[in-house]
Amino acid sequence: MKPTASVRRTSARHLLAAGLVTSLALATGCTKSEDDPGKNSSASQQDGAGQVVASPSTGSGPTCAIDAYGGQKLDLKGATVGFSQSEKEANPFRIAETASIKAEAQKRGVELLTANAQSQFSKQISDVQDLIAKGADLLVIAPLNSDGWEPVLRTAGAKHIPIVTIDRKINATACKDYVSFIGSDFTEQGRRAADRMIEATGGKGEVAILLGAAGNNVTTERTKGFEDRVKEKAPGLKIVFRQTGDFAREKGQSVTENLIQSKPGITGIYAENDEMGLGAVNALKGAGKKPGDVKIVTIDGTRNAVQGIVDGWIYGVIESNPRFGPLAFQTLDAFTQGRKVGQDIVIKDSSYARSNARSDLGKAY
Repeated sequence: MKPTASVRRTSARHLLAAGLVTSLALATGCTKSEDDPGKNSSASQQDGAGQVVASPSTGSGPTCAIDAYGGQKLDLKGATVGFSQSEKEANPFRIAETASIKAEAQKRGVELLTANAQSQFSKQISDVQDLIAKGADLLVIAPLNSDGWEPVLRTAGAKHIPIVTIDRKINATACKDYVSFIGSDFTEQGRRAADRMIEATGGKGEVAILLGAAGNNVTTERTKGFEDRVKEKAPGLKIVFRQTGDFAREKGQSVTENLIQSKPGITGIYAENDEMGLGAVNALKGAGKKPGDVKIVTIDGTRNAVQGIVDGWIYGVIESNPRFGPLAFQTLDAFTQGRKVGQDIVIKDSSYARSNARSDLGKAY
């Protein structure tokens, strides 16, 4: 499967599952991190923080059913689910994502096997193979890369193990190699980030892009959405710098330090995740810049980035909600009971700006 096409949000809605239960429309949030109980959000703070499908109504998009996939019906409560996390859980997105999966498994009484690839793709492949060997009946995978999954797909396919991928797609065939992808419309996120940057700069000046990690559809689509929207709506806003920050704060900081030297008159920075954006803030502070001197727009919705809006360093944040647990397990439950589920389940993300950053800080992760 090729990376997700650039489509408008309205068309993304038609990719949703026909026949998914109404509960797919709204899933409750989870705590920020099981390793940081002192900073967990209260129940009241989490209201409205859960993932919402882009359209609660059933659509006519591609679906998958267990008979077409070749699997057998089973009771999710008696099943073993394997979860493969891709990256080190130093990134708040990954912390919240894993916590959500664990919390939902515990809530449902499902046995959960977990593995963390520590940002090493070869390890993630062996991790998933190991989860299968340990008896996983179902798999939830947060892929590090989009390509290179053939060994896992062969092993899982031979045993007809249903696979749901979250956050990133794998380049394979839906309802043959895997059941469903659950995630955001990343191209739309890029467009929305561009709208914020155009608003912040008045559509003029020079902008830099801190690219995410190579080899996955998130980076490709967030870049395309941003660049296409700037070209369409703000020809006076020139993209003069592109360099990967690998979705990491330290790399985002070092790249921005080089940027400041090579492009001292830079107007804005588009960081394709919050961690790189926060690294850019550190670099600007080190260079003696003041809040607002360089307009920064990021994607994710972490607590630190939203606080950055409150403090004046970040102009806007487009949310990418990591709380996949409820929606992933609802999808697996529906599928294993024989109901059709969407091959692509697109979630709707909110955003943060000066108007709501302080009041909605509790919804961040």
